[in-house]
Amino acid sequence: MQIVSALFVEEFNMRQVEGPSTRLDLTGVLFSLPAPSAPPVTIEPHLVALIHCPPDGDGAGVFEVVVTRSHDAEADDGSEPVARNVSPFQVEPGRFTYRLVRAEIAFDALGTVYAHCRIDRGPWTTVPLTLLPGG
Repeated sequence: MQIVSALFVEEFNMRQVEGPSTRLDLTGVLFSLPAPSAPPVTIEPHLVALIHCPPDGDGAGVFEVVVTRSHDAEADDGSEPVARNVSPFQVEPGRFTYRLVRAEIAFDALGTVYAHCRIDRGPWTTVPLTLLPGG
């Protein structure tokens, strides 16, 4: 299985169209956002990952997200993860599924965090999110 895309979003919706086929509506893709107040502050963004299972796959997997302050998921800098989520999932071989994770991310200061996503201890997909000064 593979992660096709992973993004922070404000809103995620699914709808059926002819075919039958499904459409995914992603609204407000985030790479940065203004702090709602001066740090320290906690935000709760939605991370959506789209996952594809090849036709010859078994369809069972575990999706893991580890949010850190380091761009390198394997860095051993002694710091603790900011947030972590692990969830098993099932998808029909040859099809797509999604995982929607709402993380609580604490910021002691403005800056960037990195959501490192993977399936079954496979390669990491990294998604940055930067907290900017509030407006």
